[in-house]
Amino acid sequence: MGQPHEAPVSALPRAARPAALELRGVARRYGALEAVRDVSLTIGAGEIVCLLGSSGCGKSTLLRLIAGLESPDAGSIAMDGVPLCGSAPFVPPERRGIGLVFQEYALFPHLCILDNVAFGLRGAKEDRLEIARAALARVRLAGRASAFPHMLSGGEQQRVALARALAPQPRLLLLDEPFSNLDRGLRESVRAETLAILREAGITALLVTHDPEEALRIADRIVLMRAGAIEQDAPPESLYRRPASLYAARFFSELVELAGTVRDGQVRTALGDIPAPDLPEGAPVCIALRPHDVHPATAGIPARLQERVFLGATSQLKLSVDGLPMPLVLQVFTPCPGLPGDIIPLQVDAGAALVFPSPDSPRSSQ
Repeated sequence: MGQPHEAPVSALPRAARPAALELRGVARRYGALEAVRDVSLTIGAGEIVCLLGSSGCGKSTLLRLIAGLESPDAGSIAMDGVPLCGSAPFVPPERRGIGLVFQEYALFPHLCILDNVAFGLRGAKEDRLEIARAALARVRLAGRASAFPHMLSGGEQQRVALARALAPQPRLLLLDEPFSNLDRGLRESVRAETLAILREAGITALLVTHDPEEALRIADRIVLMRAGAIEQDAPPESLYRRPASLYAARFFSELVELAGTVRDGQVRTALGDIPAPDLPEGAPVCIALRPHDVHPATAGIPARLQERVFLGATSQLKLSVDGLPMPLVLQVFTPCPGLPGDIIPLQVDAGAALVFPSPDSPRSSQ
């Protein structure tokens, strides 16, 4: 039996006018722990922003504060200039017009998919079911309306959770690690489809993730958090190419880190001279090179190959270089030159090096 026709996404009506969000000096404390510290953030209408950071950095707490599931200890939150807390009475979650998608999809196992999506909607039953059918069509699941959650794949369950969040036509959608329960192959396809739906629906979205690659793929802007505060707020390419701190650089890539001192606008290292024109003479610095900025060549800095590991399309090389305290670990496309014990010349893209004031003693991430 053929499945019912599902309307193409482009044919479905857009959601209500997307909202702009503004946070000023938001803070949340649990006893001695500052979970969120003085966070100020503006998100434009229709923008998709990723809150990125390691576990415990405060990103999920910030999402709960925006949703109204918790109240901040300080600061204010407003949507389209209308205060939700802080300078005005606290607006409860159900009156904020905000949709939520959590890591755990929390579908009711005893309800069919259509009833799961309709749950919580207001109005006559038939009106609620009509809205739920439209939401399922938007996520391309109209044909599974009568199925139960246990009959669906993880990706389909995630799309049901998205449909349920879209059904009330929220102006702002908050997603907390929505793809983390999916395996890698499924995660990529569901993520791409979810992004397309959000773009088409015109909804302002704030998505929490700990995965830097996911943030780079999805976001118009990435807000990198550290210990409850914003470390850097920038478009993906700017954040990757021009990280504001060594912490931000480390978050997006393994690094070859070298200690040095600025002399005549340069830093002399075991991998060659690195330009540092914006730092003062004599300043101690940390040079950070991404592994793809160092590569084998026909001539260059001599390195002795210690170990080679075949990884399919690439091989991992462990090399020793005079003056480096730790082995250099690179990945190169196979076939790669040399055998253990051989000398392999290396070239360094000095212009791609990141130079930061020394935080203390630089560490090697190899």
